[in-house]
Amino acid sequence: MKDKIGIVGAGLVGSLLAVILKKKGFQVQVFEKRSDPRKSSVDAGRSINLALSHRGIQPLKLAGVYETIAPFLIPMKGRMMHDETGKLTFQPYGKEGQFINSVSRAQLNQLLIESAEEAGVEVLFDHKCVDIDFDSNIISFENESSFNCDLIVGTDGAFSAVRKKLQFTDRFNFSQHYIEHGYKELCINPKNGEFGLEPNYLHIWPRGNFMLIALPNNDKTFTCTLFFPFEGSPSFEELTGKAEVEAFFTKYFRDAKTHMPDITDQYFNNPTSSLITTKCEPWHKNRTILLGDAAHAIVPFYGQGMNSGFEDVRLFIEMAESENWDWKKVLPDYSAKRKKDADAISELALYNFIEMRDHVGDPNFLKRKKLEAQIQERYPKEWIPLYSMVTFSNMPYSEALRLGKIQKKIMDDVLENEASEINLPEIIERFNTLKRGG
Repeated sequence: MKDKIGIVGAGLVGSLLAVILKKKGFQVQVFEKRSDPRKSSVDAGRSINLALSHRGIQPLKLAGVYETIAPFLIPMKGRMMHDETGKLTFQPYGKEGQFINSVSRAQLNQLLIESAEEAGVEVLFDHKCVDIDFDSNIISFENESSFNCDLIVGTDGAFSAVRKKLQFTDRFNFSQHYIEHGYKELCINPKNGEFGLEPNYLHIWPRGNFMLIALPNNDKTFTCTLFFPFEGSPSFEELTGKAEVEAFFTKYFRDAKTHMPDITDQYFNNPTSSLITTKCEPWHKNRTILLGDAAHAIVPFYGQGMNSGFEDVRLFIEMAESENWDWKKVLPDYSAKRKKDADAISELALYNFIEMRDHVGDPNFLKRKKLEAQIQERYPKEWIPLYSMVTFSNMPYSEALRLGKIQKKIMDDVLENEASEINLPEIIERFNTLKRGG
């Protein structure tokens, strides 16, 4: 079990995979096109804060690095909704004691790279992949170096160089889709040395076709992200001057704006970035495979991009161990089994954007959530809300999607017949029947 494994991409997924494989006894090299991120901040203003939840925590524990990362996590027990008047409404994520964790992407990536190096992984920065020979397992780089590996893993993100080379192979399918919205990162600085907002929530300002969110950081700041259409009214293309930006934030995000006196400077100094979904298959070719965003990039609205990538790592390792590290079996089996779940979380992420920006402040949505909470309290084993299935369990994403659609149909029918008395046992009986395919 001393195969030489080359991992292209030292981001979150690649670094985590490297730690586990090294501890399993493999020779591991990681190749990263960037310079060492611990010595620079090239991604400043471009990275949405991350929400670490159950699916992501398990692989970190498997790697033995969770205890190193835990001190940098800030628990968020639910959404704190801000309406246009500044009124706050709290929506818990799950049952009492359930929460997700805010964490800085840059900080987490640095911790994982350090953990990989401490485990004995060789991490080579400034190595931009330019070619892969899938027959001889040779990776070539822009600096004219090349490496031969027994297994090549592409974990180099949504614009993967490894996947790009796979696109030139026979019968490889690939698609990408940019949504009409982009994002811009902003920042709420501490107030008198303390958080400007309550820190243990994910703050959301839903405004129909757009929204602002804020996640807490360890330095008492909040990373804010404006999700906004590129074109139309209002949109990024309309906000061309300081006066327009001031008026826009005063109208739609007045209470947030009071915490950002330098809003116009932030707005024009920070880049506007796009949001992409990618799909491809198969994820493997000979002894090369894709994991994480390289295989299935999704939009960030379910907080599952990192978590699904980390889950990729756990499932890949578990399957490899069960098949005795026989890559000829592992790669096609993993690629085929995981694909449907990657497609499911992609669909769920797009749907959750609509929920977050359009529905979370809607009275009918709040009524639906209240009824769902009553059903779950009465039947905690039978009825698990979709968000909890995705965020607080290991249930395959495809199964969570299937059950979520059944729940939605039942809830739609119940809420359409408001005149009728709500019969919880009847609701559960119908759900169980439809769940079984009846």
